[in-house]
Amino acid sequence: MRRVIKLFENQTADKTSDPVNILGAKKVVLFCKRAAHTSGNTVFSAKVGISGEEIAYNKWISNATNTNVQTLTRVASLTLSSATSGFLTMSPEDTFESIKVTADVTTDGSNSAWLILDY
Repeated sequence: MRRVIKLFENQTADKTSDPVNILGAKKVVLFCKRAAHTSGNTVFSAKVGISGEEIAYNKWISNATNTNVQTLTRVASLTLSSATSGFLTMSPEDTFESIKVTADVTTDGSNSAWLILDY
């Protein structure tokens, strides 16, 4: 089963989503979009938690290009500096009860984020 959850759409200021239950998800993908770009950037990051306790998630798998001999690129956030989209995938060995996503906007831009959850 797959769920796509819109966290926020067309936000022009800093925004943190409400917590989303991800308990039992086998795959968690964060898809982010920045539009209406003139200058600046948006940094998308997340906090994960269990029983109300939260911690910054710093093990996202980046969509960076690697050669066959390189390991996966792990990052704490996704920075979009133009009108573009990107995604991050949660490390498959990790499991948490909840996730909150933050968009930290510098200067301008319209920002959106979705979670794709596979169970």
